[in-house]
Amino acid sequence: MSVMWNLWHGCRKISEGCRHCYVYSQDAQRDKDASRIRRTAQFDLPVRRDRRGRYKITSGEMVYTCFTSDFFIEEADIWRTEAWRIIRIRSDLMFLIITKRIDRFDLCKPDDWGDGYENVIICSTCETQERADYRLPILLSLPIRHKQIICEPLLERIDLTPYLTPDIRAVYAGGESGNDARTCDYEWILDLRRQCDAAGVGFKFHQTGARLLKDGRTYRIRREFQHSQARKAGIDTIDR
Repeated sequence: MSVMWNLWHGCRKISEGCRHCYVYSQDAQRDKDASRIRRTAQFDLPVRRDRRGRYKITSGEMVYTCFTSDFFIEEADIWRTEAWRIIRIRSDLMFLIITKRIDRFDLCKPDDWGDGYENVIICSTCETQERADYRLPILLSLPIRHKQIICEPLLERIDLTPYLTPDIRAVYAGGESGNDARTCDYEWILDLRRQCDAAGVGFKFHQTGARLLKDGRTYRIRREFQHSQARKAGIDTIDR
């Protein structure tokens, strides 16, 4: 089971992968400013209880954390201490945090972090080789128990070989969604999978994106089929 926990909303674009951000697209449809970062009504979701005093989110669930912002964005510094406290209280849940701001992790980690919380997965994104070469050495240097890499939206062929150490638990890859999506080449996906196989790292083709180039043909894939079509490729070596 899994739960989405968007404790703050809004973000600022910082790299090429942000160009067609889905948060900006969705907010624009509602005439909202996606660059304004604001705390949400869901902030305390993991510690909410029902009438019997039991946590509404049951033990053992995966909590996808801050998917409409970036957990480490500067504007959320004033709220993050309390967010870490909630994560610490719910040590029976696993929190997945995906970030483009891994370079802020040391500034943002809690005082009692030590070698890392056992119930937190930190996943650094890298959409291009340049971003991989900047972000992934930082990720590898940090005291984090569960480290993952996500190449999404994958915008070019990327060599992850120098970074696929035993510290990396898994690599996720996928294309870009939306009407203006840039093309993802299936050969780039297969190349990442080969790199992961050679290094003994788990791999998942997360989604095709809206435009997938395969065998010389570009396929337009509707949003509702992008995950299922990726699964049908049959190249995953991990489940989640």
